[in-house]
Amino acid sequence: MLIKQVKRKRRHKRIRARIIGTSKIPRFCVFRSSQHIYAQLIDDEKGQTIAMVSDLGLKAKGKISKAVEVGKAITKKAAEKKIEKVVFDRGGFQYHGRVKAVAEAAREAGLKL
Repeated sequence: MLIKQVKRKRRHKRIRARIIGTSKIPRFCVFRSSQHIYAQLIDDEKGQTIAMVSDLGLKAKGKISKAVEVGKAITKKAAEKKIEKVVFDRGGFQYHGRVKAVAEAAREAGLKL
């Protein structure tokens, strides 16, 4: 189990070397735990989180449907802050399952990744 976490951290470090979020085009970071999924919009220049959404308060059933709701909710928060385009940071996770569901839902809701 610990080896998986170390490998994910290494992958994330490689990804973060190339992906930088600005105030106009923030980094759309996704974190997936065994039970929950979280999404953030981050301005790396200032070191601030612009918006954050998690599935903790959602009433949807199933992990994938919660991930879709998180993607839609983060897009709504981005629209409130007049953000249309972001760079996607999968956090070292495979672009598959819940991580993919968040990204696809955000795209469908109007966010440009």
